[in-house]
Amino acid sequence: MTVETDSSLDEVDRQILAELQADGRMTNVELARRVGLSAPPCLRRVRRLEEDRIIRGYHADLDPVALGYEITFFALVGLESQKEAVLQSFERMVKDWPEVRECHMIRGGGDFLLRLVARDTAHENTLTARITAAEMVARVQTLQTIRTSKDEAGVPVEA
Repeated sequence: MTVETDSSLDEVDRQILAELQADGRMTNVELARRVGLSAPPCLRRVRRLEEDRIIRGYHADLDPVALGYEITFFALVGLESQKEAVLQSFERMVKDWPEVRECHMIRGGGDFLLRLVARDTAHENTLTARITAAEMVARVQTLQTIRTSKDEAGVPVEA
C-alpha cells in the first residue's frame, strides 16, 4: 500500500493522528469524543489510517535508565564504499543489534548515523569497537549524550 500525502488528510484525520500520537492507549470512545465523532466512524477512520500505513504502529515509551541503559550515544559511521551492496550489508548488520535504536543513511559527513543505548561506558566501548571492527567500516565518530532536553516521538500534526 502507498502512504497518502498530508494533503489528502482532512482536519478530523489530523486530529485523530495528533491525539493518538500523544496517547495511543486511549479507547476509541475517548478518541471519538475528543475529535467530535461517534465511535463507529472514528474507528473506521483509524483503521483506514492504519491500512494506509500513516499509523505504522503503537508502542510504549520506556525509560532506558530504569531498564539499565544509562548511556545514549550516537555513532557517525563512514563506510569504505557507497556501493549499494555495502550499504545494505551494513544495514543488515546493525538491524540485529538490540542496542541500535535508530539507523539513518545520511548525506554529508558520513554514510550512517546510529542512535544506540548502552548499560555503561564499558558496554558503549564494546559497541563502538564492534562497529569499528566491521570490514565495511572506514571510520566511526561517537557522540555521547549528556542530557536530553527534548525527546518527541512522531512528527508535528497540524489540525
